[in-house]
Amino acid sequence: MPILRSTSLASDVYQPRQIGVDVEVRGCAGPAELLMLPREPGVRCSSGHRPRLTRMTLLGAHVDPADPLRHAGEVGAEVIQLFLSDPQDWHEPAPHPHADALRASGVPIYVHAPYLVNLASTNNRIRIPSRKILAQHAEMAASLGARGLIVHGGHVTAKDDPAAGVANWRKALERAEAEGGFGLPILLENTAGGDHAMARRFDQLARLWDAVGDFGTGFVLDTCHAYSAGEDLVDVVARVRAITGRIDLVHANNSRDAFGSGADRHANLETGTVDAELIAAVCREAGCDVIVETPAEGQSGDLAFLRKHLGA
Repeated sequence: MPILRSTSLASDVYQPRQIGVDVEVRGCAGPAELLMLPREPGVRCSSGHRPRLTRMTLLGAHVDPADPLRHAGEVGAEVIQLFLSDPQDWHEPAPHPHADALRASGVPIYVHAPYLVNLASTNNRIRIPSRKILAQHAEMAASLGARGLIVHGGHVTAKDDPAAGVANWRKALERAEAEGGFGLPILLENTAGGDHAMARRFDQLARLWDAVGDFGTGFVLDTCHAYSAGEDLVDVVARVRAITGRIDLVHANNSRDAFGSGADRHANLETGTVDAELIAAVCREAGCDVIVETPAEGQSGDLAFLRKHLGA
């Protein structure tokens, strides 16, 4: 396995807020100390207490790459996500003009790979450039100290065996590992539509995860994508963890469309077709960083809603 570089949150200028999360502590005798428990669900401890533990859960937004720190300040984001290039082209990312400021700020960063990346494709003209651009973005993201590089699961065509897409994903990670790794975690995200998608429905996700989960891969749960894919959000965290054993980031997005529509159209939390409190409940249960990828004019309201419902 490649060694993944960790990113310190220590900073003189950035002090992340801590949100309390209920977790299980077996054998505890009373209030527990500060713990980092990224994947543990919560139940009562043997003494009967249900301690209120704190952990570093940060709320943030997908921001304008032209001036990400200004955008973060305007909407109240504690963690940010951004593109390093046009998400709809194959260009190698240039050094970010605010790279020094981003590193100095201490604000945790996630980078989203271009939408064109499709590691599953059986078409060499898509799959090979996808590997190349993913490696380029990983190098640039690592140079910013990013926590992870987010990539969609991709898809095959109607004439392809889905197993070929799974195999291509694994080959891409094996190749990267043989060349020294990506330098930061690759975070696989579930997607909304496509009958031949690798990570739309959770039965498909399970087959893919069996092939890629042992490469240090992380997982991003997008609430809009899951809802549009026809996956019930009520128990979505438990069902994802049963497959992946982890959720590293939540994309807290409402949907403009109906359940199972397959449409990937995000809405602000209180304006979509999903009960906003259900989205907040998903974030609470996941207990990890949360990014809103919602229309920019409503992001500050979305983050305020989450802080209120997560008990911040």
